[in-house]
Amino acid sequence: MHPVIRLVNRNLTISINPGFLIWQVIFPLIYIFVAGFAYTSLIDKVPFENRELNYPAYLATGMIGFNIMNSTLISGIIIWNDRRHGMFEQILAGPFTRANYILSNVCTIGIVGLVSATLIALFGFLVFFESAEFSLITIPVIVFASITGSLLFGSIASIISTRIRSSEGFNVIINTVFLFFAFVSTAFYPASGAPEPLATAFYLNPLTYLVDVIRAGIFDTFTDFVLLEMLVLVILSTGFFIMATKLLIKLDF
Repeated sequence: MHPVIRLVNRNLTISINPGFLIWQVIFPLIYIFVAGFAYTSLIDKVPFENRELNYPAYLATGMIGFNIMNSTLISGIIIWNDRRHGMFEQILAGPFTRANYILSNVCTIGIVGLVSATLIALFGFLVFFESAEFSLITIPVIVFASITGSLLFGSIASIISTRIRSSEGFNVIINTVFLFFAFVSTAFYPASGAPEPLATAFYLNPLTYLVDVIRAGIFDTFTDFVLLEMLVLVILSTGFFIMATKLLIKLDF
């Protein structure tokens, strides 16, 4: 078996457990089917591009991007735990190279991101099917968003894990960063109508671009701005991946 495949299998084995599955599936479903419908008494319609969506449909599609981001935390957790427990030395002492290790992490976050997006899209379809306008590019767009989003947020998690040594510091920083990504974005509510500087902060957050692209694919609302958001995702994911790779190559285990 190829070394990268062996490491991917190892990553998935140690990461996928009942707690992880609950966090990745049950938590988003609670948001979609509880918070989504509960907030309809406060939020009737949500503006999106040139149309209006009911809030459960808006939230369900936002949770696809949220779950992609959330799933990539495993990349940082795997790297940090390997450093903490001395697994890096053991892995590199075997028939594995740093390149194998980096590629296996990329493959891992890609697989988990795609599976997470698929699961939430299938469950969320029960909510947004009446508003959806699927086309031939819907699935390719969701796959594009899953891959670029996974690579982007997985790289950010990896960068944090290479720079922090203490358990408390790692947990505080990574949870704070991803909490900002989650709630200062258009995943839960639109930027239009939000007070400044909050509305501006939404567009300093890559999760906003990710969920906007996913919604554009599902509701067929492509504009020049959405295409620009796709370009931004490619640039950011490439930049952060290069940065994470350099840090992992130079990391003193």
